[in-house]
Amino acid sequence: MKKIDAHLHLAKVLAGYCRRGELRAVGGGKAQWGNGEVFQLLPTTGEYGEESFTAEQALAIMDRNDVERAVLMNGSMYGLQNIYHEELLEKYPDRFCPSCEVDPFMTNHIEALTRFFEEKHFHLAKFEVSSGGGLMGCHDPFDLSGDRMMEIYKLVEKNKGVVALDVGDINMESHQTAALMRIADRCPNLKLVICHLLAPMRTKKKEWVAELKMLSQANIWFDIAAMPKIMAPDQYPYPETVEYLSEAASIVGVNKLMWGTDAPYAATQDSYEHLTDYLLKSKAFTQAELENIYYNNAKGVYFPE
Repeated sequence: MKKIDAHLHLAKVLAGYCRRGELRAVGGGKAQWGNGEVFQLLPTTGEYGEESFTAEQALAIMDRNDVERAVLMNGSMYGLQNIYHEELLEKYPDRFCPSCEVDPFMTNHIEALTRFFEEKHFHLAKFEVSSGGGLMGCHDPFDLSGDRMMEIYKLVEKNKGVVALDVGDINMESHQTAALMRIADRCPNLKLVICHLLAPMRTKKKEWVAELKMLSQANIWFDIAAMPKIMAPDQYPYPETVEYLSEAASIVGVNKLMWGTDAPYAATQDSYEHLTDYLLKSKAFTQAELENIYYNNAKGVYFPE
């Protein structure tokens, strides 16, 4: 079955920055935050680098798992990869949909974003806004539907692009469901993707279901990347994760869900192979539904003809 990994991270140079300070590679796939915390960021299986994760390494892994294409998400933990993504947009246009990201509190952020979309022809802007590992860990909380952000969405909408948002979990100030609804309403021609299926929590399942119902809008999609990690200690082939995905599909529709891995970090918990095939092991979805989740939905959002 053909697949598109709708949420993959690459890092030519690891240069993260968030609430723990700067992040740098320290060898062996490990990284260190500015506060001194060291953790395993890249898997040690030999398929990944020790201090970076490149397109060529990713393509080798993708090819072994019948993953035809991937959506390259920027992320604060890895550091902005805009320049590297520019290279890959030109070098591998049929394999990758790279994202661009700017800090909306930079003085010239609109100038930079305009260049990405109108000169470099990016199709996707991704914003890591979560309080845990994104912009709201670096800045005071802000309204995702306020004037500052709305100017960004309108620019992307004008260029017929996509905005992906990682808003963190329900306990974070970045988790702004009402703001997401306002964005979808005020930008009806913008494709809006909510990462990690709103990061559900077992203790807040009722609230998660209510949020999905609120966000079941024509121009909103969800990627399901990192769901096995979010649902830990659920074990491969992740029956509890599949249960949550089945419920989500019954609310928003199978055509609104896009499979993704969130590798390489998610692959430190389990192999890329397992993160890829666990849905195929379940009996929760029909063949046609799996083809949509694994491929068709992401192709329509990220790789338009």
